[in-house]
Amino acid sequence: MARSLDGLVLAPVADQAPGQVGTRTRFTYHEKDGEIWAEYTGGDVVRGHLVGTREGDRLDFRYVQLKGDGATSSGHCVSTVVELPDGRVRLEESWEWESQVGSGTSVVEQVTAYEH
Repeated sequence: MARSLDGLVLAPVADQAPGQVGTRTRFTYHEKDGEIWAEYTGGDVVRGHLVGTREGDRLDFRYVQLKGDGATSSGHCVSTVVELPDGRVRLEESWEWESQVGSGTSVVEQVTAYEH
């Protein structure tokens, strides 16, 4: 199992569709006793939260977010935790909106201190 996500900051490696998370979005993760949660902001996202569970290298969580135009949205995501050769963490994600139509995959990676 890859190391704990607690206290790590991750960012998408590519932009998603307009109005969604993108390379300027930062996720701050927390983990304790199989529970995971995070706050995220940046780009078109004013405020976002996710909450769920971790079993081994599998995360299962739901997310909600507020965009700059005042719209809210929510969805479900399942991620695999991967440890990169340089020691950073990558999450390989499959997500689906529950509040609107759409689904896809994405990758977020741990950022270094100077990339926050």
